[in-house]
Amino acid sequence: MQAPRLVATDVDGTLLGPDDHVPARAVAVIERLVAAGVGFVLVTGRPPRWIPPVLAELPVGRLAVCANGGVLYDAVDDRILWSRTLDPDALDALATAVAGVFPESGLAVERVGERALDDAVPFIAEPAYQHAWPEADNAVTTRDELLDRPAVKMLVRNPGLSSDAMVAALTPVVGHLADLTFSHPRGLVEMSPPGVTKATGLAEVARRAGVEPCDVIAFGDMPNDLEMLRWVGHGVAMGNAHPALIEVADEVTAANGEDGLALVLERWF
Repeated sequence: MQAPRLVATDVDGTLLGPDDHVPARAVAVIERLVAAGVGFVLVTGRPPRWIPPVLAELPVGRLAVCANGGVLYDAVDDRILWSRTLDPDALDALATAVAGVFPESGLAVERVGERALDDAVPFIAEPAYQHAWPEADNAVTTRDELLDRPAVKMLVRNPGLSSDAMVAALTPVVGHLADLTFSHPRGLVEMSPPGVTKATGLAEVARRAGVEPCDVIAFGDMPNDLEMLRWVGHGVAMGNAHPALIEVADEVTAANGEDGLALVLERWF
């Protein structure tokens, strides 16, 4: 591959090291590539409000495709540029279908407004929902209220199962209603509008920048990165990646704790 014109990276398990910070070596090479006129974008399952702490360590960063392709966020202006949502009817259909397969599971939804850092609580969960991340911020509500407004994604939580097993069981039932994926291995499935993935979000960023897929490189570690790694000209799986990513990647680099991202980008920058 020639030097890329656009660099895209997942955040957790990829850009961030095991200490949840961007390694110094990654910061340095990203600063060099941006200085060379190359585009840089985060592509993550995180919601927009969880992006500013990451970009605070990357002063050259601005754009983030969030919620697995459901949102494009400008972190400098704290502005949602666009979003792709599930409407209340779709959310209700998903909740009904999920209850038929995993009745003991808890549900939550992620919503977005015009800005990410306002006073609203965009993550809404029912009482049965058990968070995968202890520091998660949310409002607890009834299932009816959970489903009454559009959301960029619905989350299904069942910590007694693997996420792989949940996706396998849910796909035949709700695969026509939503795009299913996961970024956490222990009982968490994320559902977006049909056809909305990290690849579609990144494709929109590339189109706006006038960059073809063959000139894009992307890094990832979990199944929610699969479509993105397939779409780009050069897809790189981290050494700590889920086996599904290693199978489709053009290259496997070192783990996120071993400067895997920087090792690849330093070929050109």
